[in-house]
Amino acid sequence: MNVVWLVCICLLLSACDKDDNYDSNNFATGIVELPARRDGVNDVFLTHSTIVNGQKVTTFSMEYDKSKKHSRWIAFRFDNQTRLQGATRGNEFVSDPSLEQEYQRVQADFGRRGYDRGHLCASADRLYLQEANDQTFYYTNMSPQRNNFNTGVWLALEGQVQSWGRSCTASDTLYVVKGGTIDKEEHIKEYIGGDRSKPVPKYYYMALLFKKGGSFKAIAFWMEHTDSKPSKTIKLADYVLSIDELEEKTGIDFFPNLNDNLENALEATYSTKAWPGLE
Repeated sequence: MNVVWLVCICLLLSACDKDDNYDSNNFATGIVELPARRDGVNDVFLTHSTIVNGQKVTTFSMEYDKSKKHSRWIAFRFDNQTRLQGATRGNEFVSDPSLEQEYQRVQADFGRRGYDRGHLCASADRLYLQEANDQTFYYTNMSPQRNNFNTGVWLALEGQVQSWGRSCTASDTLYVVKGGTIDKEEHIKEYIGGDRSKPVPKYYYMALLFKKGGSFKAIAFWMEHTDSKPSKTIKLADYVLSIDELEEKTGIDFFPNLNDNLENALEATYSTKAWPGLE
């Protein structure tokens, strides 16, 4: 077996142990959590940030499709700063100041239309600073979700991801990409009021990459946006797939800034046993 592949497979199996066989300072060529951008005529890249102790800290980033008034994906990380919890949940849904109002949804697109204003970057994902939490209430971060889904299996997955993101030491980072499907017609549940600029995703997904020193692991989730009531015994393992499989479904290239050999090994497979809470 090729030595490089052997090292990468070992990294997958030793996700929470130090592995000196890989240079953890040169494992990527760019911002790790950002997927490859489509950069279509209606796509715009947005990043929101805060200043902590004089340093810029990214709250979350997204590629937003103005023609559908919805993001294609939202990406962020849990690290030594952003895993902290000092803020309280805000409740003021407002337009994103970095994008023209005409390209954003409004309160009337939710509520009586039968949908919650579902956070993609959850309020509880960003508790390190009150300003960061307030930014999660921008309408560019909202997605129309049925209440039973929003407060059921999706909430359960978000809570588990937050637990993973806050569970390890200062040297660890959890990279997160989340989204609802709007790119393919077969992945759209319906259009609000028949308006084709306001699709409702039929599926929601997450792609996760965890780094601990020189060790890595990756996993993905794919959930149908249903109206059913949440189960009392939600099994998140039922929604797991590899990142390669998620890329095939969504057409999005996740974690393209990883070194190629590492990316290929991590995205081809997964182990639910490596992620506490799935089994």
